[in-house]
Parts: sequence; C-alpha cells; structure tokens
Amino acid sequence: MLNPSKLKAFDNHKLVIEINEPDTGLYGYIAIHNNNLGEAVGGTRMYPYATKRDALVDVLRLSKAMTYKCALAGMPHGGGKGVIIGDPKKDKSKVLLRAYAKKVDELKGAFHTGEDVGISEEDVQCMLTMCPYFIGKRGLAGDPSPYASLSTFYAMKAAIKRVFGESNMRGKSVAIKGVGKVGSELARLVYKSGAKVYISDIDPQATAFTKRMVPDAQVVEVEDINNFKVDIYSPCALGSEFTSKNCKRVKAKVICGAANNQLTKPSIGNCLYEKGIIYIPDYVANSGGLINVADELDAGGYNRKRVVERIKAVEKTIEHLFEMSEEVKEPLNIVADELARELFEHGHNHV
Repeated sequence: MLNPSKLKAFDNHKLVIEINEPDTGLYGYIAIHNNNLGEAVGGTRMYPYATKRDALVDVLRLSKAMTYKCALAGMPHGGGKGVIIGDPKKDKSKVLLRAYAKKVDELKGAFHTGEDVGISEEDVQCMLTMCPYFIGKRGLAGDPSPYASLSTFYAMKAAIKRVFGESNMRGKSVAIKGVGKVGSELARLVYKSGAKVYISDIDPQATAFTKRMVPDAQVVEVEDINNFKVDIYSPCALGSEFTSKNCKRVKAKVICGAANNQLTKPSIGNCLYEKGIIYIPDYVANSGGLINVADELDAGGYNRKRVVERIKAVEKTIEHLFEMSEEVKEPLNIVADELARELFEHGHNHV
C-alpha cells in the first residue's frame, strides 16, 4: 500500500485502510480523518481513478472535509470516506458491493457510510444485507441528493442577501455545472424561485432530464460555464474546480455549489476574495445530504422535520461566517476551516 502519511493530503488521519480483493474486483480505500465528535460518517464513492494514488488522495481529502462538515453542521460525528476504484457503469456488481460491505462491517461501527458518486440508493440496500453500518435506508433518509440540493439553495440565499441586501432569488442568474441528481434538483429549486438558469454537463441525458424540469434553462458548454458573467456560479460536478490560473477568470459574484473540494488549495479562496467574489465553502453548502442520512443515527430515530430544520440553519451558519470574515478580513473558506477545526479539536459539535 502507498504510504498515506507521505502525501500532502494526509492530515493526521486516524485510520486509512487499503481494500484489495482481486477475486471480487474490489480495490479501494477507507479513511477516517477524526472521531473526536463521534463515530465517523461519510459516503462511499465509486469512480474510475487513473491511479491508486489518485484514489488515496481523494479519500484523504474527502474524509477530512467530512470532519469539517460535521463540525459546522452541528452533527455529533467525525469524518470518514470510502472510495472504490472502478467504473460504476461497467465494473459494479453485487459481489463487489457485498465484499465492500463486509470490509465496512469489520470496522464494527467506527464508520457509517452510504451513497456518493457512483453508489446508488439501490446499492446501499444491497450492502445493508451484509452490514448494518450503512445509512440512507429506504423508507427513512433514503437518497441524500435532494437534501444536499436544499442546503446549497439555502446557502445561495445567504450569499445573495449579502450581495444584494435581500435573499430573494427572483431575477438572479445562476449557472450550474453538473446536473446529476443534486445539480438537477438545485436547478429546479432556483428556477422555482424565479432565477434565470444556465446548465452544463458532460452527459447530454442529464441536461435533457433537467430541461424537462426547467424548460427555460439554457444549456451551455462545460468548458465555458465557469466563465459566465452571472450572479451565482454553482459547481455541482466533481472537485478541484478552481486553480491559481482559472480563479482569475471567474466573473460570477458568488460561487456556491454542491461539489466537494472545489478549491485545489485553500489559498485559492484568497484569490477569489481579492477579486470581490464570495466563495461559500462547499462542505457548508452541501451539508444537507450528510444532515439527512446521519439523522438515522440519532437516538430518537430518523425525523424528517428535524432534518429540514437543521438544513435551514445552514443559512444562519453562513451569516455567522460572514460576520467572522468581516471581522478578521479573511475569506469565508479560511474562517470556516478555523472554526470547524476549533470545534472538532475541542470536542464541540455545534457553532
């Protein structure tokens, strides 16, 4: 196994394990970043990574983001993540999923996991037959995607209020890159609120599906959408969206999307901040998915009303981050990281 501690993405993770079962086609990693606040939670992703190193870096970065997400969402959990190397359209099988579930089961509840890119609600139900530590159960939390969309929508409203003095989305322009399950629902929400919507996706079926929900949405090329002059640019595809080069070309007033790890490094936030662009930290914006599925672990059982109330609170969390940012004259991603770190390092699970 590659030594995770030699990688820049390593952040004193509590646990990193390699999963290698050639007989089932299963290869991947599980990482637990921190468990000061409680047992680790985080989705499992299946993706055709080019190299094992790429997969390991991703699981390290994603599990760390889950720790920060839990802390600012007020959830009594730490951060973890699972990644499986493979094309979910070609390589996924029940044999592989069950083999992965057995590996999760061996952790005996130290890691609860569920849907992410390449893993569906149906897959979760399959793995639940082998292991009880999967969340997003059918009939309870289910698919986390609509809730990630909802929290991103509330995050947008907080950002719009900061820019325009009111949270009304009517007449605002929103460009969404990636209209899978989260992005398409987000497009519907902002359209229903009166915004003008632009969409892009590498999958024409995804844009066609979204157009059926949002008939007035304008489809644009993937390579062009992050340079559009709009009120809000919303990355909802994969991460590493912004680099030191392309951050200087962004024309949106606000960046607020559901994709994970949008900044290739934290200093990109300074680049955007100096340009007067508001960047809403992705792990705050998309926290609704986590809030929904982790609610299954609450002692009183899953409660949808409580979930929605917690998701609405994302708007207040971002307003608090704005106040902190203004006080110290630093971008939101920096103050959010500092606050989250303070919370989980001292065992506090609320803002």
